[in-house]
Amino acid sequence: MGRSEGLVQRRNVAQTSNSSHGQEEENAPYVEKEEEDGDSKETRFTLLEEVLLLGLKDREGYTSFWNDCISSGLRGCILIELGLRGRVELEKTGMRRRLLANRKIICKNDQPTGDVLLDEALKHIKETQPPETTQSWIEYLSGETWNPLKLRYQLRNVRERLAKNLVEKGVCTTEKQNFLLFDMTTHPLKENTIKGKLIKRVQESVLSRWVNDPHRMDRRTLSLIYLAHASDVLENAFAPLSDDDYEVAMKRVRDLLDLDFEQETMKDGTCELMWAVVSAFSK
Repeated sequence: MGRSEGLVQRRNVAQTSNSSHGQEEENAPYVEKEEEDGDSKETRFTLLEEVLLLGLKDREGYTSFWNDCISSGLRGCILIELGLRGRVELEKTGMRRRLLANRKIICKNDQPTGDVLLDEALKHIKETQPPETTQSWIEYLSGETWNPLKLRYQLRNVRERLAKNLVEKGVCTTEKQNFLLFDMTTHPLKENTIKGKLIKRVQESVLSRWVNDPHRMDRRTLSLIYLAHASDVLENAFAPLSDDDYEVAMKRVRDLLDLDFEQETMKDGTCELMWAVVSAFSK
């Protein structure tokens, strides 16, 4: 499969004029400093929470029943989040460069992040010897492995735990809905300001604030675009755009997907683990 294959096609939605060209810059849902300071109290939402927020239906409060990508996508979020916070990294390559798929993830700093899901994954990575590859960790954390000895690494009820985080942060609320044969806990939006800013940040990153160079983009926002695509929720951010803006946005996302991730890893100041995760989802 080509890297740009799998891009969701635009669904039929009510058109709204929401052109991002020329819009004034607005504050993002959180204020981000350099990734090395990723534990800053100003960073309010994790990549996991942002991807889930993009996937949640505003009124219904649950993700699409047909979305079978978001589970593994959220595990990719965990790895990149730990990478941006300086907790894990790819092993060094030495004189001979190795493919991203073959390089193992190692613990760089075992200091707790304060996030239960991140700390649970960090503990697994720290205690696992020999180290495992990025693809392996995505599978282990998702529970998608044939090795019964690795099932203990599975992170359970991730979406529900993230939704509760969003409830605690005042973004969502909790309700019970009946679906004929079963009851389900749902988390509709309590107010749409935060999600609106999140969507606007994603839109502007590929429209009015597009820089045509991933290394000049905010790494957290760049990661969000890749992970939202891998989780099949990026369409939700682009659906309200006008037709012209939608075409431009999708073309630029395809440009990002068509990059040579191995080459991007060799550039100065890059987050190697981010490219390793992106590469794992692009196979």
